Amino acid sequence: MRKTNSYRRKKNPYREAYALGQHISLSAHKARRVIDQMRGCSYEQTLMILELMPYRVCYPILKLVYSAAANASHNWDLKKTSLFISQTEVSKGTTVKKLKPRARGRGYPIKRTACHIRIVLQDIAWYDYDETEEYLL
Repeated sequence: MRKTNSYRRKKNPYREAYALGQHISLSAHKARRVIDQMRGCSYEQTLMILELMPYRVCYPILKLVYSAAANASHNWDLKKTSLFISQTEVSKGTTVKKLKPRARGRGYPIKRTACHIRIVLQDIAWYDYDETEEYLL
C-alpha cells in the first residue's frame, strides 16, 4: 500500500515557516524602522500594524507576511491564528550607481539601494505543548 502525501510530509521540529524577499528596492534602514515594530507580535496584530503605518515599505513587508503565513498553512498545516513573528532580518542588498546629467557637463551620482528581508513565523501552540499530555489519550 502506498502512502499519501499527508504521511510523507516533512517533520518540522520548530514548527516555523519563513518567506524571503530579495532585491526589494528599498533602503535597509527604512525597512528596519518598520520591521522592528512587528517583531514578536502575533500574525493578526502584525497585519493591523502594517496596514495602518503610513510608510511605503509596509506594502512589500505585508506581502512577505502573507506569503510566510501561506507557507505555514500549506507546507506545515499550521493555523494562521496561532502564528507569531519569531524572527525578522533585513540585510543590505545591491546598490545600483548611476550618473544624472547636471549643468555645465557635470554628473550627479544617484544610488539605488536594495535590501533582502526574511520573516520567520512560528506556531504559538508549540510552546504550549506538554509531552505528558500525549500519552494521556
